[in-house]
Amino acid sequence: MNIEKLLAAKRSEAVKLWFEHVIRTYPADSSRFLLNVKDQFSNPVGATTIKCLEDVFDAMMAGKTRDELIPLLDPAIRIRAVQEFSPSSSVAFVLHLKTLVRDLLEKEITSGVIDRNGLEQFDRAVDGLCLIAFDIYMGCREQIFKFRAEHVKSRTLKLLEKADILCEVPDVGTEIIPHNVYKNGGFESQ
Repeated sequence: MNIEKLLAAKRSEAVKLWFEHVIRTYPADSSRFLLNVKDQFSNPVGATTIKCLEDVFDAMMAGKTRDELIPLLDPAIRIRAVQEFSPSSSVAFVLHLKTLVRDLLEKEITSGVIDRNGLEQFDRAVDGLCLIAFDIYMGCREQIFKFRAEHVKSRTLKLLEKADILCEVPDVGTEIIPHNVYKNGGFESQ
């Protein structure tokens, strides 16, 4: 029997343990709330995370491709990308699946039902999932950076316009020029 079939039989326990591990990465008060409040409207982070973990677990057991895993993992990583987690902490929960599986299938591993090759193959799949998570995380952080840069640029331009330092010059476009140069001319072709 392969590892996917054994894990599929223990799906609910595996997902529950994985979810509890993810929730323990939050501060104690947040962790208690995320674990105990089941309403998806009162606890959207917890509801999204558990749904994401269930979908990703099922997809891994079904041998889905990278392109099929990305939209399933995206919601949980997107949440962690905007929170106060370091990049490594944001995606490390994926790697915990290796330890969790070894704990769940300890009897099967020691008795030889699961061979070394099957376990290594599963480890490679989890490593691949972690790389997908990191790519998603970096894409989210890049979007945040671009948004912040555009916001700063927009605010700066508005402040310069308000201070009468920035003005529109025909055939040149919007430029930052010294106010006195614009007022006194100095834009003739040379």
